[in-house]
Amino acid sequence: MTDREDERNTGTVVLGRDEITTLLPMAECVEVMAEALATLARGDAILPLRPMIRMPQSPNIFALMPAYLGSPKTVGVKVLTVFPGNHGTSIDAHQGAVLLFEAQQGRLLAVLDATTVTAIRTAAVSAVATRLLAREEAADLAILGAGTQGHMHLEAMMIVRPVKRLRVWSRTVEHARTLAHWANARFAIHAEVSPSPAHAVDRASIVCTTTASPTPVLQGAWLHPGAHVNAVGACIPTTRELDTAAVRDARLYVDRRESALAEPGDILTPLKEGAIEPNHIVAEIGELLLPSHRKLGRTDDSQITLFKSLGLAIEDLAAAHHVYRKASERNVGHWLTLGGARAVGHAEMRA
Repeated sequence: MTDREDERNTGTVVLGRDEITTLLPMAECVEVMAEALATLARGDAILPLRPMIRMPQSPNIFALMPAYLGSPKTVGVKVLTVFPGNHGTSIDAHQGAVLLFEAQQGRLLAVLDATTVTAIRTAAVSAVATRLLAREEAADLAILGAGTQGHMHLEAMMIVRPVKRLRVWSRTVEHARTLAHWANARFAIHAEVSPSPAHAVDRASIVCTTTASPTPVLQGAWLHPGAHVNAVGACIPTTRELDTAAVRDARLYVDRRESALAEPGDILTPLKEGAIEPNHIVAEIGELLLPSHRKLGRTDDSQITLFKSLGLAIEDLAAAHHVYRKASERNVGHWLTLGGARAVGHAEMRA
């Protein structure tokens, strides 16, 4: 056995943006997320609410997202910071690391860049929801917000629906132009910049909100019958991308009920206003992947469906495990010995 092979058997691999991007293509990640969400729906996961520290006199957050996933059997945590003020700068708003452990002996298998994992898996989960809920022929896409998630969501939507037209809106017009140009060059679809959110979503069959806005950018009155919405940008009680009507008038789906009823302003505000009750949530998106629950999905082409995404630690674990397995097979990444595996003679040396 070579030293490199021994490192892969007992060591820990550190994987950065470039390795993760190569090892986690969007199409593969969509399938990995579908399986993870189905595993959660079957009850084979442990997923506590994420503890968060809000830093004094600021919107900045330090958060832990621990979880256990039964298939593939792994345990781990995502440790991250959320600094909303970084939007529009050279520093990502979400930063951190995913720590992946194996569940038999507790070894630390991998440390992964959380920014890249989060960017890919968030859009992949929206793709799972879109595949389950959007009309089969949905081809008119609107994206509100032209940052990283705007780009990722375009790539994800192209995988699950026959998108032919894109309208994109951003408060920063240059960002919208960049996304529209990329869409045309990468996917050869008709892409244009909209002057307003209302113009972007007019007659759209799929809408993705990927902004950092603290106040609604999407109104329910603008949505066309039969539209499907993926709302991913707001994840704390003080931010919301959707007005109350957009939530009230839609069939609402979430990634996790417990989180959805505790964290996002998109849902908490309509609840406080009395516009909806907790049972307005039709299902967790993973439940629709189980044969016994598929009837809970869209039931006619005129319904507006809404997937409110918060992001779950099991998604990070599933993505991390997929990347780790491929990194091991391909012998890529930076392999380190961080402890845990006892060196020969270690016990004797201590004695």
